Amino acid sequence: MSLASSGSLISRNEGQDNMNLFIEKEGKKAAPLIAALNIVIVCAAIIAFFWVSLAIIDLKFDFSFLPKYRNWILNGFKTSLGISLLSLVLSLLIGILSAVGTSSRILALRYFCRGYITVIRGTPLMTQIYLFYYIIGTAWGIESRFISGALILSIFEGAYISEIIRGSYLSIDETQLEAARAVGFNRRQTLRFVILPQMVARTVPALAGQFASIIKDSSLLSIIAVVELSQSFKEISTSTFHLFESYFTLGAIYLCLTLPISFISKRLERRFYYEN
Repeated sequence: MSLASSGSLISRNEGQDNMNLFIEKEGKKAAPLIAALNIVIVCAAIIAFFWVSLAIIDLKFDFSFLPKYRNWILNGFKTSLGISLLSLVLSLLIGILSAVGTSSRILALRYFCRGYITVIRGTPLMTQIYLFYYIIGTAWGIESRFISGALILSIFEGAYISEIIRGSYLSIDETQLEAARAVGFNRRQTLRFVILPQMVARTVPALAGQFASIIKDSSLLSIIAVVELSQSFKEISTSTFHLFESYFTLGAIYLCLTLPISFISKRLERRFYYEN
């Protein structure tokens, strides 16, 4: 082999190695350093895009006003977090009960659960907030806006969680249940060792997205004067006229709240992963 052809081969191999920095090999996971490099490139491209957009409209951010309103922000954060955590628990409970109810032999219960899911999923959350707070809440003497907001969110999100759980159960192959019966499992053992592990693995990603939606949807409770994060920043922007800075900070705080849910869901998904 001539020296020229050797040099050409080396150059070609170097070019292929460089391409491997940006193209994942089939069946192989990208190395951590390569993945980090590509993440940095993506982040830099996004930042550059917004930087150029701000330069075009000659907009400069000024966040110097935020420390002055830290108590407003902290109080709104506590309210949003409290409503979200309470709604997480209640919506999961409502979702499980309604998912079981849709398969009940009691016709009235089955039709009630199906009707609840259909109506809630087919109407906007804003309409439900007005309906439940100003009509049902007033009729039953629920005066606390915090409790009302948590209940409204729980009822709304519970309908979606119910369908997630029901779909996960229906996706389990019938052969799994037959195999459990073949080895002598009773109904409780089948539920514990066969059904629940697979359902957890299949529902966790969707539930994580739904739980993140609860946190974001809590911002709509500002229409009934619940002073949560979005309402706090709305009042701050009105007082300071820093509209873009206020809502940019609001988005960053919501992102900090939803990212841990995504991280936890991935850990749980790996923990409960079972191959069929």
